[in-house]
Amino acid sequence: MSYSFRNLWSDEEGQDIAEYSVMLAVILVVVVGTVRLIGSNAGSVFSQVGSSLQ
Repeated sequence: MSYSFRNLWSDEEGQDIAEYSVMLAVILVVVVGTVRLIGSNAGSVFSQVGSSLQ
């Protein structure tokens, strides 16, 4: 029984998964924030271009 706990404690594979999930979460937050910022600005630019063409 103590061997399985020791093996589980020294296993570092789970730490890699946790690090990748945190990195993925940070990347998703940055992408969503950028898309929201660009999306609102792009909408106003397209409206201005559309109204100037008419």
